[in-house]
Amino acid sequence: LMIRRHELTDEEWTRIEPLPPGRAGDPGGLGADNRLFVDAVIRIAHAGAPWRDLPKRSGNWNSVFSRFNRWSRRAY
Repeated sequence: LMIRRHELTDEEWTRIEPLPPGRAGDPGGLGADNRLFVDAVIRIAHAGAPWRDLPKRSGNWNSVFSRFNRWSRRAY
């Protein structure tokens, strides 16, 4: 597996995998791919790009943006 720029390595993902919401047992819907979501957030944070510029492999930009909004509101 080739790691792309701004994506977590397997070791990094293993360390944070239990942290993002959207896992079995959490209230609400489950994230289809939490790692893909976290990688998308890292890409936006690092590059400062608009959400609409996420590559298609990251999923629908609006879904990622909406999930990030819900996630960030829960953090406070």
